[in-house]
Amino acid sequence: MENIETSKSWEKARNICIVKTLAKLGHFPSRKTEKEAWFLSPLRSETQASFSVSLHKNLWYDFGMGKGGSIIDLIMEMKSCTINEALEYLMNDRTAFSFRPLKTEGRWKQAEIRILDVEDIYLQGLIDYLKSRNIPLEVGNNYCKQIWYNCKGKRFFAIGLQNHLGGWELRNKYFKNSSSPKTFSLIENDSKQLLITEGMFDMLSLATIDEDLVQSSDSIILNSLAFIKRIESLIPKYKRVLLFLDNDPAGKKATASLLNQYNHITDHSDSYKDYVDLNEKLKDEKAWKK
Repeated sequence: MENIETSKSWEKARNICIVKTLAKLGHFPSRKTEKEAWFLSPLRSETQASFSVSLHKNLWYDFGMGKGGSIIDLIMEMKSCTINEALEYLMNDRTAFSFRPLKTEGRWKQAEIRILDVEDIYLQGLIDYLKSRNIPLEVGNNYCKQIWYNCKGKRFFAIGLQNHLGGWELRNKYFKNSSSPKTFSLIENDSKQLLITEGMFDMLSLATIDEDLVQSSDSIILNSLAFIKRIESLIPKYKRVLLFLDNDPAGKKATASLLNQYNHITDHSDSYKDYVDLNEKLKDEKAWKK
């Protein structure tokens, strides 16, 4: 009976789409034809895509390694695990092939991230990600970079916002990571006015909505409310401070705390009161057209 169940699990796991699984793990095709998708290998570092996935047979082959096989073989290679462990991994995630991104994110956050390359944003996957958040590519490139980074010996790419200690906030469609050291980001325009947003996409949303405001102000992106104490020494240096924190309990609490401490701070979260944050409102195109 156990062998029958294992056989059923094996058959189900083999039919899980390799391309979708790789996407959930942060790997996207460098090029695609009707028959094949070509990736930078998820198993080793390379600059030319030599990892092929057959779109009809759902099989992979890494020409640099001379290895290939099914999705089960791929997970065994990527996770350095046994066939039973690979089956368990695939079948556990199969029930929510949304793929449990929060749990995956937690595992990657614990691993050391090494920045490999910093460049302007040009990869279609990242351009599409910006578009899905209603952020123009020009705005993205004004404030962010395309980052290639290594995590657990594998190469990934993301949109990156550098913090003021040199670390990076990293975002793509499937992952939310950051490299050390971790702290807030500061964009200086020699202004006496300061804008404070909670996250990268809040600032990019504000720049999309009112580019003149952002260009004529200094900006702090907290990257986490945990860093709010670190910015308190900077606030008195400005004549005016505009707050754009989230409309959730944590954001409201942080806003109230800052308003109680400083007389020259104004809260602007009412401008997106029906939304959690600026980007949620920006994504609602109809709301901005009213």
